[in-house]
Amino acid sequence: MTSAVTTLPPYLTVQDIDAVVRRGLLEDVGAGDVTTLATIDPERRAEAVVIAKDHGVVAGLLVAERVFAALPGPVSLAWEVEDGQRVAPGQLIGRLTGNARSILEGERLALNLMQRLGGIATATARMVEAAGGRARILDTRKTAPGLRTLDKWAVLLGGGTNHRVGLHDMILIKDNHIAACGGVRQAVEAANRFRVQEGRDELEIELEVRTDLELAELLEVGGVERVLLDNMVSVDEDGTVHTSRLQAAVERVGGTFLTEASGNVTLATVPAIAATGVDFISSGALTHSVRALDISLKVTLSA
Repeated sequence: MTSAVTTLPPYLTVQDIDAVVRRGLLEDVGAGDVTTLATIDPERRAEAVVIAKDHGVVAGLLVAERVFAALPGPVSLAWEVEDGQRVAPGQLIGRLTGNARSILEGERLALNLMQRLGGIATATARMVEAAGGRARILDTRKTAPGLRTLDKWAVLLGGGTNHRVGLHDMILIKDNHIAACGGVRQAVEAANRFRVQEGRDELEIELEVRTDLELAELLEVGGVERVLLDNMVSVDEDGTVHTSRLQAAVERVGGTFLTEASGNVTLATVPAIAATGVDFISSGALTHSVRALDISLKVTLSA
């Protein structure tokens, strides 16, 4: 395999990736990598390897390609794996050949992005596995500023499902909207009026409920495609997971709407949450508390 083979989601383009890369290089290289400028001849060529140092899921190969493509000296990349593929410690991910200055200048940005995206993909894959196919794992908007679409792409590469990309592509009525609008009924009716008036039939409406009373109000009003059942799972100090409230809520909904669970979602609680029959499980931790996938880049030869 030579270049990265991947299909980007509709909300992410190569131009979007290039914009992230430009910002990253400006932040890191600035007016010039003075160490590399001082020690490396501009015509020096080098070879390097990218190695996995942990078990995980690779993500962001195309991003790394765009990093080195943005630098003045040419660098060729040959990948041994694909985005979304699992790797083990010591496994060769890819090789770089080309201008030594460019390899050294782009190394940190390429690794930072690959490690973050790989960490997200890995965490997602583990949570998807824990759900056992009984519920789909969703991301949230709790992403790194400026990296929203990359973070969400990594979730897809890990086998997860994207929630809304931003505030523009779905109506999600949360507790503060309900409070500001005056109640569940008022918020749902206002959302449906907006959808009709704006001709936005594609907008899905979801409403968050936290209590049995709010759920009862929603079941009476209707008018949504999905209900977000928030904080209906509790965990004892000894790790015992209690899902009876969530289970009862899912049964009350009875398929009238799609159901989504959030709150107290961890790798340990996902199996029990999925067993309630909920359709979706959303986790902010996939992107806001990501543990980077350990990857190294080592120069092996210079000439």
